[in-house]
Amino acid sequence: MPNYKVIYFNVKALAEPLRFLLAYGGIEFEDLRVSREEWPTLKSSMPMGQMPVLEVDGRRVHQSISMARYLAKQVGLVGADAWEDLQIDIVVDTINDFRLKIAVVSYEPDDDVKEKKLVTLNNEVIPFYLEKLDAIARENKGHFALGKLTWADLYFAGILDYLNYMTKTDLTEKYPNLKAVVDNVLGIESIKAWVEKRPVTEV
Repeated sequence: MPNYKVIYFNVKALAEPLRFLLAYGGIEFEDLRVSREEWPTLKSSMPMGQMPVLEVDGRRVHQSISMARYLAKQVGLVGADAWEDLQIDIVVDTINDFRLKIAVVSYEPDDDVKEKKLVTLNNEVIPFYLEKLDAIARENKGHFALGKLTWADLYFAGILDYLNYMTKTDLTEKYPNLKAVVDNVLGIESIKAWVEKRPVTEV
């Protein structure tokens, strides 16, 4: 079994899907949490100067979705063939598109611009994505692809607190099928155990 480390700030955010996948597979990993003060000195040692980073037997890689896909293969949460993998990837990429549309507004430094962008985000973008994703989850009976648990479910459940934090809402509140996806993931014993022992952070 390789030696795994997840390196990130002391938050859930982009690293939590990786931690969920490792927990799901019962894979021991070192959860290294970097403080904001330490980061400037560590930045140059990270691939592309960014985190999260996954270290596998001393080799460091970046790109959160690529890393999640890699771990999903290790723990058997991918499709049976290329077409099934495509169904999973489509949902993950759609969720990531959604995250980026939220982030661009959430991190907008100009307050006036942000106010204008928030109107479109809250009235158009968020409902559009949530309705589409909820319909996919309904078709797949509380999952996002193939009518069963895949890494797309863990990706969404892992990143949801971050999305809620950026939007200052509970995104699944009015969407029962999305709530079912999250409940199905959080009901897995190994993930439940991880959630109980992980550091308590706002995001």
